Amino acid sequence: MAELSWAATVRLVHERANYCCEYCQTSQEIIGQAMHVEHIDPTGSDEPDNLCLSCATCNLSKAKAVTGFDQNTGETVALFNPRLQQWSEHFVWIENGLRLKGLTPVGRATIERLKINLERVVNARHYWIKAGGHPPDLKESDKT
Repeated sequence: MAELSWAATVRLVHERANYCCEYCQTSQEIIGQAMHVEHIDPTGSDEPDNLCLSCATCNLSKAKAVTGFDQNTGETVALFNPRLQQWSEHFVWIENGLRLKGLTPVGRATIERLKINLERVVNARHYWIKAGGHPPDLKESDKT
């Protein structure tokens, strides 16, 4: 199989994620900001299976981290990997879509590390919900 150009790779990552952050599910359409193509393993390759779509908050909060701390178990665990794990097995929307709740140590550690329930984002979600654009339809975006 021929290697993809970077532009084709970026397009693939966006389309595969349905233009939503693969961590917090924020829609690029609703926030009107460009999403980042993020390296799941920062030391890994630029191959599509090491890349995901990420909003600025999740990407900048994750930085080079690959693990996070789960306060419930007191353990350091690997962060959610959208290429290998199902989103709905680790996360669920609560409070009518205002906040994410971690269902597993991976989910809880990812929410904490990536600051997914940061108050300014929760406040924005309130308006996205009122506008009918949040939470996204996970049938399309919850694919691996």
